[in-house]
Amino acid sequence: MSRYFLEISYKGTAYSGFQSQKNANTIQAEIEKAFEMLQKERIIMVGSSRTDSGVHAVQNFFHFDYNENLNPHFVYKMNAILPADIVIKNVFPVSDKAHCRFDAISREYNYFIYRSKDPFLRERAFYFPYKLDIDKLQQSAQMLGNYVDFTAFSKRKTQVKTFNCRVIESEWFWEENILAYRVKANRFLRGMVRALVATMLKVGRSKMDLEQFKNIIESKDASRANFGVPAHGLFLIKVEYPPEIL
Repeated sequence: MSRYFLEISYKGTAYSGFQSQKNANTIQAEIEKAFEMLQKERIIMVGSSRTDSGVHAVQNFFHFDYNENLNPHFVYKMNAILPADIVIKNVFPVSDKAHCRFDAISREYNYFIYRSKDPFLRERAFYFPYKLDIDKLQQSAQMLGNYVDFTAFSKRKTQVKTFNCRVIESEWFWEENILAYRVKANRFLRGMVRALVATMLKVGRSKMDLEQFKNIIESKDASRANFGVPAHGLFLIKVEYPPEIL
């Protein structure tokens, strides 16, 4: 049995998230369906990062095990079958012990905000025309590196053994006329990035001060954080693995 990593990119607008769900259109369901059409065999893939409904990915991964030879034009033919908003970027053999979820050493997300009405950004960024103090946003973002427990920024009813995450990078930046938040960590909790963004935006609007933001982190109480930003502004940018895996 050979194991493969599948590198993909997608616009999540039309999908009910990344992972297969009963009676729902998902990224995983579309890719497994395309694989079955091409290879004439049904397989179940394992995903590296479970993005929510409406969230996009510049880079994400599956791994799968397969006994037979892959079509010699596998990437081209898969892309011909898949809808236009899902793209296969690469497929490559890996060790039979390689795991696209557990072997990932970091993940990077960006959340995009636009300040002036723009119909071309409507499904790819959050329209937020309010005055913001960028210095306060930056200070709140930099504060995250001092903490490990992010219980306050996790959705409830999530099955995880620990709420600990190691934040490697956290910053707000401008990309032309778009304000963006970048965060890189060894792992993320369910809803964590959107909760961080929504809560920091309250700091940026002076509806919460930095001491209050700090208190929310230390409270480990998700009822005190804000989760109110839409999914369509969020992109999974990169999943990083040790060099020996890829």
